[in-house]
Amino acid sequence: MERNFEPIIDAYQLTEGAIIKEKDQDELFQLGPYDPDKRGYDASPYEDGVNFSDFTVVITEDELMDNYLIENKKGDDEEAAEDDLLSDSV
Repeated sequence: MERNFEPIIDAYQLTEGAIIKEKDQDELFQLGPYDPDKRGYDASPYEDGVNFSDFTVVITEDELMDNYLIENKKGDDEEAAEDDLLSDSV
């Protein structure tokens, strides 16, 4: 299954369960909750639908926005619906 990734341009994209990857690496991570004590998001490796929660890393918001991409969850149905809404036809 091909995944589409886009740059993280807004911190509101950083939701628990989002799939991210480094810009120059192919390894996928799943975002966990924000940890205010560590000032970052917990992220665990993710492969073939399996979250490996026995190993986590903490990634700051700035690092996520500078060095990571987030999976684009927009499906074909949503794109088609948006195209209809933005259509100029009357």
